[in-house]
Amino acid sequence: MFACTPVAVWDGDGPIWCQEGPRIRLEGIAARERDGTCRPGHPCPRASAEASWHALVNLLGGPRGTLRSGHIQVRYPTMQCRRAGTSHERVVASCQLDDGRDLSAAMIRTGTVLEWHPR
Repeated sequence: MFACTPVAVWDGDGPIWCQEGPRIRLEGIAARERDGTCRPGHPCPRASAEASWHALVNLLGGPRGTLRSGHIQVRYPTMQCRRAGTSHERVVASCQLDDGRDLSAAMIRTGTVLEWHPR
């Protein structure tokens, strides 16, 4: 387990930038990329990329600004995360919101991402 205090979000499945340093890709879900495409071999949600990153940003306290890189700034209490591996220089992890919900499961419930477990 490790702590992640979210400070910025790129798209609906990450990366989430943690104040503590890691950049997290959420385990078990797939979202459209910011340009609206889907990665080869990943499921492709019907929801737009914008809808999924808005959903993630809202789960993490709402937008607080935009960085020059395009990442949306957020402010949310420290989450507890469990590392599941790495992907594209990011930590793949499942994280628990401060109310006890699993963040990936909460994203699936928004209807903007699809459940996905790579083989």
